[in-house]
Amino acid sequence: MNKLSSIFETLLWESRFVVVAAVIVSLVSSLAMFYVASVDAIYMISHLGDYSPALDAVARNKLRSETVTHVVETVDGYLLATFLLIFAFGLYELFISRIERAENSPTASGVLIIDNLDELKARLAKVVLMILVVKFFEYAIRISYKTPLELVQLGGGIALIGLALYFTHASESKSGKSH
Repeated sequence: MNKLSSIFETLLWESRFVVVAAVIVSLVSSLAMFYVASVDAIYMISHLGDYSPALDAVARNKLRSETVTHVVETVDGYLLATFLLIFAFGLYELFISRIERAENSPTASGVLIIDNLDELKARLAKVVLMILVVKFFEYAIRISYKTPLELVQLGGGIALIGLALYFTHASESKSGKSH
């Protein structure tokens, strides 16, 4: 029975390598999102030549609004790419092996060094919160506000975002970590 138990434990331990599939897919997805966001940024910058004083005020305001929206979408893409990258690093460090180059690097900020599942969840939650903030901003600039109630709702949304950021920062300070 001891030999069977040993074989089963070995098989169970080695099964952790299935996580490599998730790491690879997350890394490739992250690279794809960095590419998409970068192409979007270059595309947006290439159209800034159309923004000139020769445009009438209405056309210039429309182009400015579209440009700000594109910038927000680009930031959103980069945040999603960062989320996927942190997820890939975290899974690898938790299930496969420590990344010694990251631990020994003088330029490593510690963001990609994950010691436990709670750290991974906390870092991913911060990125998700930032994605939500950016999405809120994106929707807020697209909406045309027609009534005072809509402005109050916008203010309420901003207040809730501020509260969420405050609680996130407060929980960081309480735990003594700030990555």
